[in-house]
Amino acid sequence: MTTPSRVPDPARPLRLGTRKSLMATTQSQLVADALSQRTGYAVELVGVTTEGDVSKALLAQIGGTGVFVNALRDRLLSGEVDFAVHSLKDLPTSPGEGITLAATPPRDDPSDALCGPAKLADLPTGARVGTGSPRRVAQLRAMRPDLEVVPIRGNADTRLRKVADGELDAVVLAYAGLKRIGRLDAVAEVFGPDRMLPAPGQGSLALECRSDRTDLIALLGAVDDRATRAAVTAERTVLAVLEAGCSAPVGAYAAEVEQKLHLTASVVAHDGSREIRLSASGHPDQAEQIGRDLARRMLAEGADQLMGERDIEPR
Repeated sequence: MTTPSRVPDPARPLRLGTRKSLMATTQSQLVADALSQRTGYAVELVGVTTEGDVSKALLAQIGGTGVFVNALRDRLLSGEVDFAVHSLKDLPTSPGEGITLAATPPRDDPSDALCGPAKLADLPTGARVGTGSPRRVAQLRAMRPDLEVVPIRGNADTRLRKVADGELDAVVLAYAGLKRIGRLDAVAEVFGPDRMLPAPGQGSLALECRSDRTDLIALLGAVDDRATRAAVTAERTVLAVLEAGCSAPVGAYAAEVEQKLHLTASVVAHDGSREIRLSASGHPDQAEQIGRDLARRMLAEGADQLMGERDIEPR
């Protein structure tokens, strides 16, 4: 393991580890530019291939949580990169050994977006809608039980092409990601959190570095956003207490309004027939406790049983 320097050398660019996809490199470059602007340090991107980038299997089949993260964490621990940028919704709720979540920049819109020729209500009966997310599957079925929900993988352009080629009638993707790569032209309808609860941390980015790089932790703090950190902490605590990963139909969204953090979370049956949806609020400094208490209330109402009732393949 490379011995960490005590103070970042201004003469050497900071090495930012990122996945190689267009979306990943675009959002990493946004972070690099913001960090350089605020600290004066140059930043260079270092592309890393992860298990999730190589495998063609559905995320639930290859373990889901961590498949886009572990390779980047390995590069951090070896000293090959100084810090890494992840989509926060891909980050496991348990911290990596020797790794610190150093910053959460201001959050983008956490909404889901339907991409296709028409809004959800206007799609034909039995329309084929693609998504790789069990959370989206369950909530789509709750809104339109007649839909044929098709499991898909691939980057945003690959998924959008399935609609253009007529293989699917629509796909559901994260609005923030589409905005980052300039594909909002494909959006037919935006599902705000009031209609479709997003994945915990959706729309947010996470900056990780080694825990022993106290100098770098302080530097990365220049792009940390307090309100975003409180919100995603509450959401991810719900996920952790429920012991759910990306293969569970769990949605959560928190936002600060008038100095109070409001959190809503849900577990939806895989066929969309039932839902446990609860809310809580409190001071942003108590974000973790708010999430913990809400998750325990959900468990008391049977959330664990609801998550266990699954038909493995989306129909």
